[in-house]
Amino acid sequence: MTRMTFEKAMSQLEQIVQDLETGDMPLEKALKKFEEGVKLSRYCEQQLDETEARITLLTRGSGEETDVRPDDLNSPQGET
Repeated sequence: MTRMTFEKAMSQLEQIVQDLETGDMPLEKALKKFEEGVKLSRYCEQQLDETEARITLLTRGSGEETDVRPDDLNSPQGET
């Protein structure tokens, strides 16, 4: 999947859900839409997980000064 914004992915996922809920498409097309929806859902989940990790990294220490390096923000789960 090409890099897209979280908002665009959510919008596409919402449209797929609406399309599938109507039930007005052939089974094969519905399956392809479902597969696309699963990919978008996983992408959104990954984006949320990465955002949560960054927020946790930035706010750890309960208000104490944190020593956050730019590399910490770019690595998954704040690990270097």
